[in-house]
Amino acid sequence: MRIERIEIRHTKMELVSAFETSMGVERHEEHIIVRVDGDGLTGWGESAVAPGPFYSYETVGTAWHALRDFLIPAVLGRTVAEPADAAALWSRVRGHRMAKAGLEAALWDALAKARGLSLARMLGGVRDRVPVGVSVGLQENPEALVRKVGAYLEEGYGRIKIKIAPGRDAALVKAVRAAFGPVPLQVDANSAYSLDDAPIFEALDGAGLLLIEQPLSHEDIFDHAKLQARLRTPICLDESIHSAADARAAVEMKSCRVINIKPGRVGGLLESAAIHDYCAGRGLPVWHGGMLESGIGRAANVALASLPNFTLPGDISASRRYFKQDIVEPEFVLGPGSTLAVPTGPGIGVEVVPDRLARVTERIETFRAEAI
Repeated sequence: MRIERIEIRHTKMELVSAFETSMGVERHEEHIIVRVDGDGLTGWGESAVAPGPFYSYETVGTAWHALRDFLIPAVLGRTVAEPADAAALWSRVRGHRMAKAGLEAALWDALAKARGLSLARMLGGVRDRVPVGVSVGLQENPEALVRKVGAYLEEGYGRIKIKIAPGRDAALVKAVRAAFGPVPLQVDANSAYSLDDAPIFEALDGAGLLLIEQPLSHEDIFDHAKLQARLRTPICLDESIHSAADARAAVEMKSCRVINIKPGRVGGLLESAAIHDYCAGRGLPVWHGGMLESGIGRAANVALASLPNFTLPGDISASRRYFKQDIVEPEFVLGPGSTLAVPTGPGIGVEVVPDRLARVTERIETFRAEAI
């Protein structure tokens, strides 16, 4: 496929409710939507960046710069037969994984459509439905958290993840356990603690948690190994894992027993699949994290989560968990057994609704290849 046109859009979508973590409070989700056109086909991707450098050093501004000035010029006007071809063309660009992930995802979508395949099938997916849970932000008190969790359980979510932060941890777990007993439960610290806080996690060790996600620094692998040795509960690494090489280091150092895969964090679907395959070969389960993507990114996430070693429920959730109206049709809805259906149509398997996309667009820039 010859890449003839690429469009990037800065979008801003209002969340149905504020989402608070140890990193701050979000009321809108701002990402970059990427459109690639070539050979009469259109592919869509999403760069799940944020306005500020809090989860990652990347922002909407840095990703826009990387896409406009380096990544798009590397592929525009070139012929790309496989996603790996594009990765080779921009291989000199270090980092900027979220920017790369958005453009790579659009290429995956277009190339899958060119072959008449769903993205899930092109990736090697084996499921028609994927198990999902729900991520619950920090609440003002344990009682409010219990109400929120109860509402999600009534909606049909089968696994609950709650955010924790220093001073807002053990009491929250205790309240959820008291109210809902053995519901599948995990916690996410988003790097808010240090190794000195190990007694907090030792106290949580008897709470029957599925896992403790990223308790220590966002760059750390070494101290997580020390903490994991003190716990029965599996540690799951998120922010620390940027590549398959990081995953190998974490596994060999015994820093975790589970890995959360987010395509944006690791640079795209190619690297995500490499991490999945490495972990599968070593008997380490993975699950799919979420970055509050629109239906464009969510569709790609669901396709990836259909691979066989995604054995724990993901943070993908239904469209209405985050947005009053998604920018794709059909929207993702929660199905039987706390699952989402894997789209079976060509590419990502959903259609972008132009007027909805236009309403959430803050700015747009278009790039065209020179005529041959």
